[in-house]
Amino acid sequence: MADIPLGRVAGRSCIVTGAARGIGRAIGEALLDEGADVCFADLNGDDAARVAALNEERMAGKGGAITYAAVDVREREQVQAMIAHTVEAFGKLDVKFNNAGVNKPMNFLDVTEDNWHFIMDINGLGCMIGMQEAAAQMIKQGTGGKIINTASIASRQGFDNVAPYCASKWAVVSLTQSAARDLAKHDITVTGFAPGVVATEMWEEVDRDLMEIGAAERPGQAMQDFSADILKGRVALPGDITGTTTFLASRDSDYMTGQIVMIDGGMTLV
Repeated sequence: MADIPLGRVAGRSCIVTGAARGIGRAIGEALLDEGADVCFADLNGDDAARVAALNEERMAGKGGAITYAAVDVREREQVQAMIAHTVEAFGKLDVKFNNAGVNKPMNFLDVTEDNWHFIMDINGLGCMIGMQEAAAQMIKQGTGGKIINTASIASRQGFDNVAPYCASKWAVVSLTQSAARDLAKHDITVTGFAPGVVATEMWEEVDRDLMEIGAAERPGQAMQDFSADILKGRVALPGDITGTTTFLASRDSDYMTGQIVMIDGGMTLV
C-alpha cells in the first residue's frame, strides 16, 4: 500500500460549493492534496460528478475520500441535503467553504431588479444559508468547525459596471463578521478570503458581458484594465489562491475569526 502523507487538513471533512470549476475546484483539489475528505458541490451536478471522478482517478491510493453533490445554494432544503450527504459519506463536517457565486455586469443606470436579486440571492443569501446550515451541523456534532467565505476585491470598493456584485460581496464580509461573533461560543471560526483578478471561466464570462454592454471594446480588455494596478504585475491563477484557503481550513488558523484575507497581488491596499 502506498504511503499516505499527513497534510495540513488530514482527516478533515470539507464541503466546497461552486466546486465544478475555477477557484472552487482548485480549493477542493488543494484540500485533497493535503489529506482532507472533500465534497465537490455545484449547481451543475453533472459537472460536479465529472470533477469528483477525475479527482478519484488522480488521488487513487493517496488517501482523502471524495464525493459530490448538486446544490442550489439559495434553497435551504438542498443545502441541508448536501450536508447530510457529506456527513453520511465522511461521518462529520469540519470545514464548509461558501464559494458559489455569480456575476452579471450591467451599467449602473441599467441595473434591474432581476439582476439585483439574481446576484444577491446567490452571493448573499446563499452564503448566509450555507453558514447557518453548516453551523447547525457543527453544533450538533459538538466538535467546533470552520466556515470560510469567498469575498472579493469588490467587497472593498465599488465598481461602476458590477454594482450588485459589489454589494453582494460587501454582504459576505458583514455576514462573516456577524457569524464570527455569534458562533465563537461554539468553537466555530468564520473567515473569508478576497481574490482579485483570477484567470478563470468566470472572468472570461465577465469579459464577454462587459463587451456586450459597451464597457469594453475588445476581448481581454476588461482583465487587462482591471489588472493594470496589480503590484505583482500579473493576474492570479487559481493555484495562487489555494495556499491561503488551505491555511484557513487548517489548524494553523485556529486563532483567526471574523477576518477577510486579501489575495489580490497588491491590487487593493486596505
